[in-house]
Amino acid sequence: MDKAIILTGITTTGTPHLGNYVGAIRPAIAASKNQNAKPFYFLADYHSLIKCQEPERVKRSSLEIAATWLALGLDTDNAVFYRQSDVPEILELTWMLTCVTAKGLMNRAHAYKAAVADNEQGGEQDPDKGITMGLFSYPILMAADILMFNANKVPVGRDQVQHIEMARDIAGRFNHIYGEYFALPEAVLDENGATLSGLDGRKMSKSYNNTIPLFEPENKLKKLINKIKTNSLEPGEPKETEGCTLFSIYQSFATADEVAQIRQRYAEGIGWGEMKRILFEHINGQIAPARERYDALMEKPDHIEEQLQEGAKKARAISSPFIRELRKAVGINRITS
Repeated sequence: MDKAIILTGITTTGTPHLGNYVGAIRPAIAASKNQNAKPFYFLADYHSLIKCQEPERVKRSSLEIAATWLALGLDTDNAVFYRQSDVPEILELTWMLTCVTAKGLMNRAHAYKAAVADNEQGGEQDPDKGITMGLFSYPILMAADILMFNANKVPVGRDQVQHIEMARDIAGRFNHIYGEYFALPEAVLDENGATLSGLDGRKMSKSYNNTIPLFEPENKLKKLINKIKTNSLEPGEPKETEGCTLFSIYQSFATADEVAQIRQRYAEGIGWGEMKRILFEHINGQIAPARERYDALMEKPDHIEEQLQEGAKKARAISSPFIRELRKAVGINRITS
């Protein structure tokens, strides 16, 4: 039986934080060890240019993300781990797909519609003001990422499901014109996936500046946890776990028995200072070994680059012959061939 091809991209615009870890990185690392699947994980550095025009930030983020995944135990023997920009066939495929994609389909993309709505609400005469072609057409680049390796399953958040549906539409159109070259990908939603709250109680996100970086040194991790917003209930007063940022983060790192014990402590009126100490010790105890590996990797960027180049070789062993096949399909090949 053929192995299922699973593909995940990580945009290189920030430092991995606890929310990234429990929501995406941890399950992906586990999936990388699944011998019944062929996982593809890539640094989506071309995607990062859509929203970030800070070269050093993109470069630094690429290093931090790669080091994070390797430090956490990504199985690079089973998984293909590469940088998007090291596989030029992806951009060539993007143009081929662009030429069969209806503009009307792109008009319906959520990100584009939201940007237009913001302009209209702001009273702009031009609804497209400030909207780049990168933002408008990036679902096509995402489709190329997926279709280049004929991924069967693409784990995504609910807000990304539309892009997988667009990739299916684009693949179907190409297949209709040129023949059956692409499998139709399926979105994989983890309904039980954790979404952590940040320092201010909102969803942990770099856009809110409320994140806790995954591999902060111990002293900084403790300081950040101590900054987590809580209510004014005193020690001894019973507290609700529902809606509590401290509890939700702890729950994502604890066993069922540990969660039950802390839930009882809440009912008994645990103090916020005590809960923050418990949370710090629990998280720090789990990530300390990986943090040590991460720090070592950050001192050896050449080793990280070697890993990415090895992944690119594996990826291009697939993409290079496939793009040659696609060129022939669309009529771009040598006249004498």
